Amino acid sequence: MTTATSRTDWFTQARFGLFLHWGLYSIPARGEWVRHYEKIPLEAYQPFFEEWNPRRYDPKKWAALARQAGQKYAVMGAKHHEGFCMFDTQLTDYKCTNTPGGRDLAREYVEAFRAEGLRVGFYFSLIDWHHPDYPVDRLHPLRDDAAFKAKPRDFNRYLDFMHGQVRELLTNYGKIDIIWFDFSYDDMAGEKWRAAELVKMTRSLQSDIIMDNRLVAGHEDPSNAAAYGDFASPEQIIPPEGVVNARGEPQVWEACITMNKHWGYARDDHEFKSPQQIVHMLVECVSKGGNLLLNVGPTALGEFQPESIDRLAAIGAWLDRNGTSIYGCGNANLPKPEWGRYTRNGNMLYAHIFNKPAGPIALLGLQDKIRKARLLSDGSEVNMSRPWNAGKTNAEFLHLPCAQLPDELDTVVALELK
Repeated sequence: MTTATSRTDWFTQARFGLFLHWGLYSIPARGEWVRHYEKIPLEAYQPFFEEWNPRRYDPKKWAALARQAGQKYAVMGAKHHEGFCMFDTQLTDYKCTNTPGGRDLAREYVEAFRAEGLRVGFYFSLIDWHHPDYPVDRLHPLRDDAAFKAKPRDFNRYLDFMHGQVRELLTNYGKIDIIWFDFSYDDMAGEKWRAAELVKMTRSLQSDIIMDNRLVAGHEDPSNAAAYGDFASPEQIIPPEGVVNARGEPQVWEACITMNKHWGYARDDHEFKSPQQIVHMLVECVSKGGNLLLNVGPTALGEFQPESIDRLAAIGAWLDRNGTSIYGCGNANLPKPEWGRYTRNGNMLYAHIFNKPAGPIALLGLQDKIRKARLLSDGSEVNMSRPWNAGKTNAEFLHLPCAQLPDELDTVVALELK
């Protein structure tokens, strides 16, 4: 991972993206690791390939939903660990164009999202449980099959194949803004993947592309980690203090988080985060200098679940009113207030009020530093005056006398600093 560069300028402005986990695993509908957890042999998984036909897939609808949600970029799985390719690769027959669906799903995605003005990226698994030369390690579905484990394998042949697929993705689909590699573990990290060679090829094919740090994630050597990626990629967690390097310098980062408990479609998982929770996650990421990559797992037929659509719409409506406090904003370098969080862009400080305290809202450390305060959603004045009984404190005070906050998701007050 690295500090901001010209490559990441757009990324740190965008702040909010869409993650798309979609593949054969959407048919069993028990999450994208179903082969691993249930130790499913390939012959038992093959029927899913033979019936794959996402006839309701309309990427123009997906792109419109993302744009309306206020998302500025998307990352769709080109291949997950199962090895099924959502693009028309020439290096394996295990691909979407050889199924009853017969469509290049990646091409349709790229074209539709570009048409909506969104940046496009591909997720690509370094792991491939379908390829005969991939090691049968502790993650492989057939890890307990002695006969399968005994078959000879040539890992360099697999790496040639894997690098070749990355070359296809970055050659055949126009400009790609992000390549999201996943993932390193145990001794499968860094040069085990021929990572330097892979990065060099990636940069030669798409000079402006940015990539995550999972060629080495969890195995970083501070002296060379920046060579393997442009941003850190914490998963299902927002780092308590953002992401910094060994010298304490802020790094570019993006938290990837699910709406419910699974990445891939899980039919029986209805434990979705509320729109309020998701808005708070987005604000927290931005307040710590990071992005939020919010996941949707479409069905095997190619549709978003109603719960996902509802949440995207609610977040989009909030961003329509308050997006200025998110896009292009970052860490305010102020202590976290007890009532919410701050984001900042230049001399504009945004107070994100999650919880209404008893009485006026104290802005600690900001006495005599604020020129004016306005509710961001409608531009109305928010009164500032010091309560007679505030005591000796270096604070300004906002007065929102209503019983409830104006916006239950997050009430944002724009503070113009002197």
